[in-house]
Amino acid sequence: MDITDKSIFGILEKPLRIWAVGAIHGEATRLRDLHEALLGRLCVGDRIVYLGNYFGIGPMVRETIDELIEFRRTFLTIPGAEPEDIVFLRGAQEEMWRKMLQIQLATIPQDVFDWMIERGAEATLRAYGGNVNEARVRFREGILSTTRWTGTLRQAMAASPGHNELMSSLRRAAYTDNGRLLFVHAGIDPNRPLSEQKDTFWWGAPYFAAIDAPFNGFDKVIRGFDPEHAGLVEARHTLSIDGGCGFGGELLAVCLSPEGEIIDRLSL
Repeated sequence: MDITDKSIFGILEKPLRIWAVGAIHGEATRLRDLHEALLGRLCVGDRIVYLGNYFGIGPMVRETIDELIEFRRTFLTIPGAEPEDIVFLRGAQEEMWRKMLQIQLATIPQDVFDWMIERGAEATLRAYGGNVNEARVRFREGILSTTRWTGTLRQAMAASPGHNELMSSLRRAAYTDNGRLLFVHAGIDPNRPLSEQKDTFWWGAPYFAAIDAPFNGFDKVIRGFDPEHAGLVEARHTLSIDGGCGFGGELLAVCLSPEGEIIDRLSL
């Protein structure tokens, strides 16, 4: 991967401050409340990074995406705001949904499907009109039936204005143009360069605690999903932002200086 490729990485240019929003997991009401609070705090020159996991777990997946789309429109009315100033990362839930929509290509679709359902993908499946029992029937019927089934899911998503476009805009990671801050979904492997992380962005949470020095020149790595949902946890070179939204906990957002200092925070 080319880390200067803006179709893969969000590059936050000349930020005054950066707001980082943790995992949402289909909790549209909390997100709406957070956005309302955020509007009173935004300044010209602020940037926003959503750290993934908009889908899955919670009861209002489609409403969550609608709220993200609407708030993006509002953000872009701020004087001087540009589309690249608001970045959406692809989380594990979004990666699973991407795989779900092409599950007919899997060697054993049933096994892949069960693995994703165990990790919260059923909420997203229901949101776009699918259900677990029908999926398993389709898998038994074979690849043609499975392909028709994923086609109905695609159609349902396309019928929701802006949802496909948001999915197409998701980035693997984001960083500030001063080279100080790196934003990821769940983790990175500190032994590999940024260009070689691949699936580690989604499944590399166990590596996160091992980051005890600057990574590829970045002073701090900020993530939005913690499997332990431990809240706001800061170390010298890391910051974890996950209050357990979707699991009975809070939705967290943190405002950072371009050097990584916490300036403000929200929890709802």
